Amino acid sequence: MKRIENANHARFLTFSCFRRLPLFSNDLIKDAFVERLTETRRRHALKLHAWVVMPEHVHLILRCEAEVTVAQVLRTLKIGLAKDVISRWRDLDAPIIDRVTDSRGQTRFWQRGGGYDRNLLMGSELFKKIEYVHRNPVRRGLVEQPSAWRWSSARWWSGDRDGVLPCDAL
Repeated sequence: MKRIENANHARFLTFSCFRRLPLFSNDLIKDAFVERLTETRRRHALKLHAWVVMPEHVHLILRCEAEVTVAQVLRTLKIGLAKDVISRWRDLDAPIIDRVTDSRGQTRFWQRGGGYDRNLLMGSELFKKIEYVHRNPVRRGLVEQPSAWRWSSARWWSGDRDGVLPCDAL
């Protein structure tokens, strides 16, 4: 499905690890994703409203400047992380390499395709998606409270401005 680029809309994005494997089970890989998201945000002047890194997928709510497309953002974010992580796994001769190699012999971190992308208008729809993003770790039984999950913007939204990655107010 074609992405509808509109600088006035926030975007709700979901993208998954290859074969929905829990490649973000390792805290260092989650931290590397947050670093890459920070760099991507700066490079593309993104407005980041909410985010969460789950074991096998990521949710982002963001807004792009008019001259930047979501495809450009995802390319910057995903390719850099994949190269870094896969290179490290190869250096370590990590067994996971076999599980992330496809039938053509290509090693992948991310599931093929653009993932889920939905335009959000300001208002209740946007706030519902932010709550959905933050409650993801609770629904999965990873934590009891959204703000207890370190790899999420829930702490920022609850008033703790010392979180891992700050957000942009709506």
